[in-house]
Amino acid sequence: MKRGKLVPEARIDLHGMTLDQAHPALTRFILGAQSSGKRLVLVITGKGKIGEDNFLVSRQRGVLKRQVPHWLQMSPLSQAVQQVSPAHIRHGGDGALYVYLRRQR
Repeated sequence: MKRGKLVPEARIDLHGMTLDQAHPALTRFILGAQSSGKRLVLVITGKGKIGEDNFLVSRQRGVLKRQVPHWLQMSPLSQAVQQVSPAHIRHGGDGALYVYLRRQR
């Protein structure tokens, strides 16, 4: 996976979504991919916006990039996910994750 030679069987692009939109979309995608027998999927989170923060208002950058790995470790997704690793640059690099799924029982 690290060399980018494996080709993900499916992908979801979450960047631009809010947390409230992204969490159910990710859940549907992961569970649906597992139920259809897929083993390697790509989750695109985006890298987060880069810009100046107002010193009076603290804005977090890259919220999806930080939150998605936590969601993948929590139920119900934790039962479907076997491994998560950063994507190769050709598949999105720092703004994407490879998610290796368990076989459905």
